[in-house]
Amino acid sequence: MTRSFPSIRTLKALLASAVLALGSLAQAQTVFKITAIPDESPTELARKAAPLVKYLEQRLGMKVEFTPVSDYAAAVEALAHKQVDMAWYGGFTFVQASIRSGGKAVPLVQREEDEKFRSVFISGDPAIRSLADLKGKTVSFGSQSSTSGHLMPRSYLLQAQIDPDKDFRRVAYSGAHDATIAAVASGKVDAGALNISVWEKFVADKKVDTGKVKVIFTTPAYFDYNWTVHSDMPMAQREQLTKAFLDLNRNTPEGKEILDLQRATRFIPTQASNYKGIETAARSAGLIK
Repeated sequence: MTRSFPSIRTLKALLASAVLALGSLAQAQTVFKITAIPDESPTELARKAAPLVKYLEQRLGMKVEFTPVSDYAAAVEALAHKQVDMAWYGGFTFVQASIRSGGKAVPLVQREEDEKFRSVFISGDPAIRSLADLKGKTVSFGSQSSTSGHLMPRSYLLQAQIDPDKDFRRVAYSGAHDATIAAVASGKVDAGALNISVWEKFVADKKVDTGKVKVIFTTPAYFDYNWTVHSDMPMAQREQLTKAFLDLNRNTPEGKEILDLQRATRFIPTQASNYKGIETAARSAGLIK
């Protein structure tokens, strides 16, 4: 029986294909993907991410890509299934990611501001001056999975003996903090709850008329946003990432640009236990079963 051996040309072609395949695999493994909950418009998220991506590329020595997602749930799933390497979460989405991944979500850093974060309730109705005045009104939250745009505002309403689902004429969900401001300013809703950082940014940029729309209540402080990775990430890379964030300094042009866009004084280490209060609030509000 005569055996048929592949020709030299065929072997070379197979070898070339294998080299290309291995090259593509190596290239895929050198792309570090990050995402963020879509708590603001896509253009604003992209603007905030651009200089951070460039900085991380320098620090990690590999290509970094910002991968936008359609909603908060998609951000949770992306990290849980390791479709991204790092995600910017609110406290509640971190808790959801931790549950969804079986406890494998690891928060690395948070902004100094996130140790004592707050939400605000705003209204354009002069008759609304307190939380009690919201009864019988239309009120907008942000995303249902938002910590500062829904969970914590709802939690403080419940503490004040106000049940949004029973006491408000209608509950709306705008999907994002800037959209909540727009809904209140346009009169689509009587009031709204959102992240204090976004509110202060809009005020500073004169994107809202504070003669017409005012803060009627500011919540007590709570832990909020963080950068989270999957526990399967090697410890050396986690430490490299953490150091990159901790090294950001407002005294350098690069550091100032990134920190200003992230609305941060500086980044500090964080840990999962900081978000136990968020989980407790979510369970009390019936948002985690």
